[in-house]
Amino acid sequence: MKKSILGIFTALCLLIFPQVSFADAAVGDVIVTLGKDLSSQDRQKVLKEMNAPENATIIEVTNDEEHKYLGDYIPKAQIGTRAISSSSITVAKKGTGLEVQTHNISRITDEMYLNALMTAGVKDAKVYVTAPFEVSGTAALTGLMKAYETTSGEKISEDVKKVANEELVTTSELGEKIGSENASALMAKVKEEISKNGVPESKEELEKTIDSAASELGVTLTEDQKNSLISLFNNMKNINIDWNQVGDQLDKAKDKITKFLDSEEGQNFLQKLIDFFVSLWNAIVSVFTGGGTSESNG
Repeated sequence: MKKSILGIFTALCLLIFPQVSFADAAVGDVIVTLGKDLSSQDRQKVLKEMNAPENATIIEVTNDEEHKYLGDYIPKAQIGTRAISSSSITVAKKGTGLEVQTHNISRITDEMYLNALMTAGVKDAKVYVTAPFEVSGTAALTGLMKAYETTSGEKISEDVKKVANEELVTTSELGEKIGSENASALMAKVKEEISKNGVPESKEELEKTIDSAASELGVTLTEDQKNSLISLFNNMKNINIDWNQVGDQLDKAKDKITKFLDSEEGQNFLQKLIDFFVSLWNAIVSVFTGGGTSESNG
């Protein structure tokens, strides 16, 4: 159980690009990104929900920007014609890591935002993603990268943005077939292998690395799923990734998670999780065996 949870948490913490914190922002500063197509009423509703301070930096995201960065990977109809989803980023202390919460976001999970932000080089921030009603969440992703550029004064290269979005979509689509946790864990495992053994020189070697990671996790991939991963990691090869740093960051993430699981708080968490599954199993058994207290007539 502990090993399984460690693997899932590590998958969410894996960083594949060198990170840079908000260089020109102070701890506690808030940057808000708003979908440009929000109505005035919805705009105020979102700002109130975020509890955004009056001096927060506000950045708007357009639907054209969504299509620019996601159009190669998601059908136009799926992206839609309006930028609605919005977000806030609160700059945190150095070394505290990323924290993401979402509300009314249907397609993009918390973990997918984490991965995309880490890919873009963002760290040490609390992120809140929301919308006045249920939406896909693509505008917020675009806005978060835009907010980083504005705040840090550093330009995220177009290649990095494209790979980050490709990774987001690939993981999302894979998660729909094998589960989001399995998809995240698989991505993390492949990256871990590359950081330890180097970038595979050929397609065959890369395929072998993916097969090995999938087998270790007990995941079965179709040829199409495997080919999409091969394409993604081939694109990563063309970007200057410090894979040694990837390995170091992964090791640190594992250490942090292990310390939590070994702590009293972590042990309480594990026990509650075990108790939940025991209760769930007992309930299922009771249904199929007609369990429960029987009443006699007489």
